Amino acid sequence: MVARIPTALLAAGLALVVAVPVTAQSQEYGSMHHRFRVVTVAEGFEHPWGMAFLPGGDMLVTERPGRLRIVRNGNLLPTPVEGVPPVFAVGQGGLLDVVPHPDFSSNRLVYLTYSKPQGGQASTTTVVRGRLENDRLTNVEEIFVADTEGRGHYGSRIVFSGEYMFVSVGERMASPALLEGHPAQDPTNHHGTVNRLYHDGTVPQDNPFVGQGDIEPSIWSYGHRNPQSLAVHPQTGDLWEAEHGPQGGDEVNLIEPGKNYGWPVVGFGVNYGSGQRIHDGTMRDGMEPPVHLWVPSIATSGMMIYDGDQFPGWRGSIFVGGLAGELLSRIEMDGQRALFDETLLYGIGRVRDVRQGPDGYIYLAIDDRVGAPSPIVRLEPVR
Repeated sequence: MVARIPTALLAAGLALVVAVPVTAQSQEYGSMHHRFRVVTVAEGFEHPWGMAFLPGGDMLVTERPGRLRIVRNGNLLPTPVEGVPPVFAVGQGGLLDVVPHPDFSSNRLVYLTYSKPQGGQASTTTVVRGRLENDRLTNVEEIFVADTEGRGHYGSRIVFSGEYMFVSVGERMASPALLEGHPAQDPTNHHGTVNRLYHDGTVPQDNPFVGQGDIEPSIWSYGHRNPQSLAVHPQTGDLWEAEHGPQGGDEVNLIEPGKNYGWPVVGFGVNYGSGQRIHDGTMRDGMEPPVHLWVPSIATSGMMIYDGDQFPGWRGSIFVGGLAGELLSRIEMDGQRALFDETLLYGIGRVRDVRQGPDGYIYLAIDDRVGAPSPIVRLEPVR
């Protein structure tokens, strides 16, 4: 195996380029390739988590307390979408990602991830899909329920790639002191995994662990911590993921079938508070190193790979939102190699999701920690 050396270890001193306002009056920002402004699209959300664009111009936005909202013609409709299943809206739990089916125009299917209540304080990452008609969900069906237990770290991103869908599941905050005995190192459950399914939730028979005893057949990769970011490269089809490290060591990974990404045996972070080492090292044979990492952590959230026309200098870059530092990070790529990361915005608010709109602008869902009304904003070029 040829080890990929994480970018941050090669050029830590060059990895951060912070964009600053060009003028305070115009709120224009400068970056390596483009000047841009930040424009509010809609506001009044409570803990927005995921957003998606529909043919015709509507935007769907999930609110973690359990509401699916519609933005239409620039206005947040006052009434949430009916038909959303009950969610476990405690701590990090609630209604999480939202993604329309690739053929939404013909089938009207929308997919949601959420923390499904399982009695008492128990919950797990779950995927449902339903038909969005007349601003309500109908024929809602459960298509994936993760075999996990814990109190947070649900993962919960969905991406489609051809006939498949990928679903991330967090390690549910299981103690990292377990090392090799940690559930994220045990693929007989879904802790800390990326899963590949058909659109109806059934398991493809060419998944890497199908037929291997008690291993969960949906698993595509394992050994992750809390993967709240997934993106498929629009040209190459490569699957990319970003996940939270502990105190330091957030990662961007190229996801390949059957691979073990090491949590908590290897990594670059330390324990919260004590600062003590968690891992048995930073690299080990049979465990994939990250393509890029952040030390200190940015608390990675939504992720996308840009291929639009509004910002041609950013095509092929990976964009990742940060909850800590309230930032947007752009990673300049050379194929599957990360060259450096540039912080485009800092202190804007907790960036929970990042999406490229059909208009080529870059949209951010800002999640105010204390629950004050939060906005959706977008980056527009200044020419």
